[in-house]
Amino acid sequence: MRRRTWISLVIGLAVLAALFVALYLKAKAPPEAARLLPESDAILYANLKPLRAATHFDESPVQRSGELQHFVDATGIVPERDLDAVAFALHRMSNPHGPNGPVAYSEVFVGRFDADKLAQYLGSLAKSTESYSGHTVYTIPVDGRQLRIAQLAYDMIAASNMPTPEQIHSMLDRARASALASPGCSLLATRFHDVPLLSQAWGIGHIGLPFARDGHLTFLGLQLPVAPESDLVASVRWISKIPLHGGSAELRIDEFAASEADAERTAAALDALLAIVRGIASAEPPDGPADEAMRGVLDSVTLQHRDSHAVLRASATLDQLKALASAHDPAAAAVQPASSAELPASKQ
Repeated sequence: MRRRTWISLVIGLAVLAALFVALYLKAKAPPEAARLLPESDAILYANLKPLRAATHFDESPVQRSGELQHFVDATGIVPERDLDAVAFALHRMSNPHGPNGPVAYSEVFVGRFDADKLAQYLGSLAKSTESYSGHTVYTIPVDGRQLRIAQLAYDMIAASNMPTPEQIHSMLDRARASALASPGCSLLATRFHDVPLLSQAWGIGHIGLPFARDGHLTFLGLQLPVAPESDLVASVRWISKIPLHGGSAELRIDEFAASEADAERTAAALDALLAIVRGIASAEPPDGPADEAMRGVLDSVTLQHRDSHAVLRASATLDQLKALASAHDPAAAAVQPASSAELPASKQ
C-alpha cells in the first residue's frame, strides 16, 4: 500500500511538472497571431483582453466614420468589444512613392466573428475571389491598393495590402501548419526573446521603418535622437509586487544599436530631451488629473545604456492610465463644458 502511494505521488508530481513546463514554454513562445504573420521588417502585437478588463474601454461611446459604422451594422462585429488580439507586420516597400507608400501591412485579428455575415459583407465589396488552401481570399480595392482578406479560423482573420498575394498565402499556409507549432517568421526568431515575459503589447523591428527620411528619423515633424540602423524592442506589461493587487503598467523600450557610441548618443540625447520636457511640465501647476498623471509618468522615466544596448523605462498606475484616458474620452469631453457652465450659476 505504501509503495502504491509513493508511485501515485511520483506520477502526480511528474504530471504537475510537465504541466508547469508546458505553461512556461507557452508563455515564452510568441502568440499564435504573431506566428502566423509573414516575413516582414517589423511586427506589432497587442493583447486587448486585459486592457479591456482593466479600463472597460468597450463601454465608452465611440464616434465611427460612415464606412466603419456600415461595417459594424453589416457584420455585427464591434471592434472595441469583439477584438481580443491584433498582430501587424510592416513591410518596407522598394518604391516609397507607389500606391502603398513607404510601408505595406499584413494583419491577423483574433476575436469573435460571425463567419456568414462577414463572408457576405466581404463578398459585396470584393472585385474578385480566390480559393487557396481551403479558404476564400477576397480582394478588395482600397485607395489604389489591393486588400486581401481571408478567415483563417472561426476566431481569426488575416489581411494584407501587399501588391502580390504571397503574404496572405503565407499566413494561410502557417495557419494550416499551426498544429506543428511553427516558430513564425525570422524576425520573431531573432528578437522575440528580447520581449519581457508576459508583455501584453510589444513591437520589434528595424527603427528605420517607416520614419526614416534622408538618414534621419522623424515623427510628427520631430527628429528623434535614435540611429536609423538600430533595432527596437518596445513592450508594455503589468507589474505587481502583490499578485492580483495594485501594480502599474511598465513601458520598456530597448535599442540595439549598431555601435556602443550610437547607444550612448541615444541615451544622452533622450536624457537631455526628458529634462527639457520635465522642466516645461513643472513650470506651472498641474491643470487637472490628466496633467498630474502625465507628470507622474514623466517622473518615472529612467534611461540606461550598456555597450550597444540602451533601455528606457517608464511606469503608470491604473489611476494614472484612467486619468490619461479620460482626457481623450468623447463622453467626458461632452460633459465637461456643461459642468463648467453650471459652476458660476451655483455661486450666485
